[in-house]
Amino acid sequence: MANTLDLEEQEQVDQIKAFWQRWGDLISWILIACLAVYAGYNGWQYWQRQQAAKASAMYDELDVAAQAGDIPRVERAMADLLDKHGSSVYAAQGVLMAAKALDDKGQPAAAAAALAKLVDKAPDDGYRAVARLRDAAMLSDLKKYDEAVALLSQPVPVSFAGLVADRKADILRLQGKNAEARAEYEKAWRAMEEGSSYRQLVAVKLNGLGVDVKALEKASSGSAKS
Repeated sequence: MANTLDLEEQEQVDQIKAFWQRWGDLISWILIACLAVYAGYNGWQYWQRQQAAKASAMYDELDVAAQAGDIPRVERAMADLLDKHGSSVYAAQGVLMAAKALDDKGQPAAAAAALAKLVDKAPDDGYRAVARLRDAAMLSDLKKYDEAVALLSQPVPVSFAGLVADRKADILRLQGKNAEARAEYEKAWRAMEEGSSYRQLVAVKLNGLGVDVKALEKASSGSAKS
């Protein structure tokens, strides 16, 4: 019996040796690759956390400067944040904060320049749309109407379509282009949620241009039914 067991064990050992001779290198390389990927993922996660922590600290510095109304410090902090973490959410929020601080201090041109940087570096389409809306407002204050309209003519997410059309219409109206403003107000009115206070505000603007909003509602209802 002992000899039989010894022979069976030896056969199993031989099979294992044969298996490892054939597949051992491949298995080892697969294990090494898996470990490398795991280590790389952990390293990437660690790096991401470190970058987020640094960006957060720089954002806090900008916030303190903005609260204090220290514009030179605001501009330095914003420039550092954009330079080192330009594609982060912290940078996007920081630029919006800095632009407001600059505008509050009577520097709309500097605010517009800051927002233009966010349009270029925004981490997503939502922040880009917000930057365009606010930049257009600054440009309008500076009477750079054509630049503001061109900025608002760029594609935006559907959720921002109504706001952009309304802002664009306001600027066109300042230019005396009432027919174009009316078309944009109508676009804004259609894009906004029925019954919303913003839609009611747009309706008031349409009334000011001689548009019968009730007739517009009926036309919209008829189009929806057909």
